[in-house]
Amino acid sequence: MEKVLIFGAGGFVGPYLAREFAARGYEVYGSDRSGARFEDVFEKTYECDLLDTEGVKSIIYNVKPGFIVNLAGISSVGLSWKIPQQTLEINVCGALNILDAVRDMEQDPRILLIGSSEEYVPSESPISESQPVSANNPYGISKVTQEQFSRVYHEKYGLRIYHVRAFNHTGVGQTDSFVIPSWCKQAAEISRSGKPGVMQTGNLEIRRDFSDVRDIVRAYRMIVESEDCTEIYNVGSGRSLHLRELLEAVTGYCDQPIELTVNPKLLRPIENPTICCDHSKITRMLGWQPEHDILDTVREIYEYYREK
Repeated sequence: MEKVLIFGAGGFVGPYLAREFAARGYEVYGSDRSGARFEDVFEKTYECDLLDTEGVKSIIYNVKPGFIVNLAGISSVGLSWKIPQQTLEINVCGALNILDAVRDMEQDPRILLIGSSEEYVPSESPISESQPVSANNPYGISKVTQEQFSRVYHEKYGLRIYHVRAFNHTGVGQTDSFVIPSWCKQAAEISRSGKPGVMQTGNLEIRRDFSDVRDIVRAYRMIVESEDCTEIYNVGSGRSLHLRELLEAVTGYCDQPIELTVNPKLLRPIENPTICCDHSKITRMLGWQPEHDILDTVREIYEYYREK
């Protein structure tokens, strides 16, 4: 049975990816920092900080995986503006710890590194993989740098490193520091209170391409299972929605009047006005297509907080 090792397995995406691989017959192992909660889908789990060079190497040597996926790191653009140095250290140096550990192994596992739509030059049109890369925030810069290092490691050491540039994704379990869970949680709390309430928002005039996390992890599996590791794939829904439209959907679920107020702390120094994915390449080459409607996903998140 093929083994998969997921770093950052205790985060939002980790359990979804673990279930995706397990459903396909893989033996799944996970690693995360202390305090992470692991689901029982994992064969075995390890406590390790990605910046712990020897710890990362020890886990990889013990598991001897055929596939490694790195989900660990700073994943929020907003947070990256507050801690730019840590963002670069964790997202770049953490990934390098994985690559260096694999470089010293006799085994030749496939490695999937997660990039982002934030790497691209802003565009009003759907973004394809041929679009120029020039990130304008610390998070995006860290992902561009990670890709550059991985190309060097592929060319110099022959490592099989796969790349995906994922667009926004969400689902039940995502922390409420992200926009859709934040709105759903606020609206659900107002509904449960039985009286009118106020919701904090950021910039509602931008457009974003949101996917259901279950579609995203299916793409991750398909990419790392493919033969050619030199390709880069965009993964997103191909549908860009105004945040105001998504907020109207969330507030529409609530049975109480809601007043909206803009919180200046939720506004970013630089904001791409429109981000939309052109996923034609992965659809053409690997047969992936989105299966979930994001508005259904938003409703699931709201109901989760409403019942919680």
